[in-house]
This record gives sequence, C-alpha cells and structure tokens, in this order.
Amino acid sequence: MTTPKGFNSKYYRLLPVFALLPVLLLFLPYVSTGGKSLNGLGMLKAAGEFKNAAGAVLPIFGGIGGLVAGLVAAAALILLFIFRNKVFGYIATFAEAFFAFFEVASFFGIKKMFDATEGFGSDFMIHDLRAGFWVLLIASIAGLWITMAANRFHTEYIILTVMSVIWLFPVFYITMTALRQEGSFYVNYIMPKQPGLENFKKMIFDDSKFHYVRWFKNTLLVATLSCIVSSLIVLQSAYVLSRIRFNGRKVIMNLLLILGMFPGFMSMIAVYYILKGMGLAQSLVALVLVYSGSASLSYYVAKGFFDTVPKSLDEAACIDGATKWHVFTKIIMPLSKPIIIYTVLTSFMGPWADYIFASVILGDKSDYYTIAMGLFNMISMENIDKYFTQFAAGAVLISIPIATLFISLQKYYVEGLSGSVKG
Repeated sequence: MTTPKGFNSKYYRLLPVFALLPVLLLFLPYVSTGGKSLNGLGMLKAAGEFKNAAGAVLPIFGGIGGLVAGLVAAAALILLFIFRNKVFGYIATFAEAFFAFFEVASFFGIKKMFDATEGFGSDFMIHDLRAGFWVLLIASIAGLWITMAANRFHTEYIILTVMSVIWLFPVFYITMTALRQEGSFYVNYIMPKQPGLENFKKMIFDDSKFHYVRWFKNTLLVATLSCIVSSLIVLQSAYVLSRIRFNGRKVIMNLLLILGMFPGFMSMIAVYYILKGMGLAQSLVALVLVYSGSASLSYYVAKGFFDTVPKSLDEAACIDGATKWHVFTKIIMPLSKPIIIYTVLTSFMGPWADYIFASVILGDKSDYYTIAMGLFNMISMENIDKYFTQFAAGAVLISIPIATLFISLQKYYVEGLSGSVKG
C-alpha cells in the first residue's frame, strides 16, 4: 500500500479499520431495556417515541450526529486512499473527533431520557448498557488518535481549536442576541427567531432614552487623548530609563515597578477628591488626566524592548552631532514600530472599556457618560428585560473600532528589529 507523502505509514495502514465504524454504529447493541436489546437504529427509533421525555433530544442528536460524522470520516478515508491527498486525512481527523463527541452526547442523552421514563435504574451503566456502546466509544477515541497520528496532526491543534470555540462562543451569543428582535432578557434559545438590525438602528438613531452616539463620542475623545498622552509618556520614560544612567535610576525603576503592582482603583477615592479640589471632577478632562497620569508605571515592557536596540546606534549618532532628542525621534522610534503599536493599543483599550474610574469621577453627570457607563445603565433592574437586546447591539458596535484597530495594526507585531536596522 503506497503511503501519501507527509503521512506516517505505521498508522496509515490501520485507517481502513475505522471506515467500518459507521456500519457498527447502526447494528451493534447499545442498550437493553424491558428485556429488549436496542442497536443504533433501535435507539433512534426509541428516542423518537419519547418525544416529550426530558433529554430525548440528546440521543437523537448523538445518534444522527454520530452517524453523519462517521459517514464523513469513512468517506474521507476512502477518498484518502483513492486520491492520496492529505486534505482528506484532516477531514477524517475532525470527523472522528465529532464522532467521539457525539458518542458521549448520546451516552448522557440515553441516561437522561430513560431516567425520565423510569426505563433505567441507577446501575444502568453496569447492567443496561451493552458492549456495542463501549466498543464504539473506545473505537471512536482510538480512531481519532490513529488518524491524528497518521496525519502527523499534533494534539495541540485540537486543543487550540477547542479553546477557540470556547473563546468565540460569548462573541457569537452576544451577536445573535443583538440580532434578536423578539424582546425580553432571558430566552431558552440562541439563534434569533426573527433576526434583524432593528436593535442597531434604535441604538444609533433613537436617543429618546439612551444617548448612545453621545456616549460613543465621549469615549472616543477620552480614549484618543489618553492614548496620545500615555504613549508619549511611556515611550519617553522607557527610553530614558533604558539609555541614560543617572543617580537614583534603579530606585525610581523599582519604585515604579512596585507601584504598578497595585490596582489603580485602590487610589480612586483619593484621586476623586484631588480632582474635586482642582474643580475638575465630573468632566472628561479629569478622565484623560486619570488614564494618562499613571502611564509611566507601565514603562518596563517598552524599556525591555529599547534594551534590545544596539547602543552603538546612539553612539554613532552622537558622534555625528545628534542630540538625545534627535536620536530618540530620528533613529530609535523608526526602529520601534512593534513596541509603539503595543503601547498605542494598550493605552487606547484601557480608557475605551473602563467602567470603574468613569463611574467614580463622572457620577451622575449623564452628559459625559462613556460607553461603559451608558451600557451598564441599560441593564439595570428596571431596564434589563426591555433593553437587553439593544444592550447587546451596543456591545457589538463598541467592539468594532477596537477590532478594526487591532486587525489593522497587528501586522507590525511580526516585524523584526534586524530588518529595520538593515533598511
């Protein structure tokens, strides 16, 4: 048997065995109830008869899903042996993974369904589940492992895929909620029955109760100004601490590092009274001062980057008559795009999503509310049931600028210092 390029021949020769799994799924005995043994087809039929039983959907879901996943795996393996294309091997791997998942789902569905109809006792795993179920469950997991090994498909990919699904589910849920036109806070489904953009239109154009556009402008103004001021402070502080040696340098670095370990909200009451004494409380200027005032506490990441830039560049520029400011602006900054982008993103994202400082400083000054404060008011006790879908729409809208900013700037993360120096 010729092994396709890139496959592990040791495991590749075992793959035809797992093409038989969908057939076994249909005919091996799953469970025994009332003296009658049920195979895969019988389980699907029994689940259909118990339409109103709690959990009946799971064995149907598990049986049909397992059957489909098994057939896909078998078809992919057959095509793999015909065309010798590694893509079919990847398809078979993921199909086997779904096959194993559906077997587990079917197991819990069987237990729940028959518990509701008193078809099984507490010891059903020992007396009522038949060998076919365990054979298929073990074989599906083994098939997943064999196909992964044959494809040289590392387990890290599966783990990362699962983590990605878990991470993306809240995003998917809040987006589906934003598209749901039927009201109320809690519903027992995810996909909207009447999808539409009505919630987005209300958030943007209807300001009779909530002033989303005004909140957006306030947040954009505060985040932009804070980003500019904070980035300048962080980059200049980090460069000075990286390049210039002066008395008390290490003491300042250690002091800033220790202060940076304490969460900022520990000082928010004191900060509020200082701002109030200056006549700046309940204003957007106060927010900009708060967000950018402690920027230098985050110097250590930028300093670590500047430490990797050869000092010989500074020395050569100084010999040619350049000042420290010229070295910083004309030489170091053009070579430091990754750390500049990192600093800009972190300085922008903090004010954009902050609620704690905004709520303390702005108080009841609704004209100066930021997005975080405005959206929080939308899910208060008296508003949540009526405006939750609009809240979801507002959350989706506010995430678009951050996502756009990150996507447009993330390419600079991969730029190396050596390429910049050579250029």
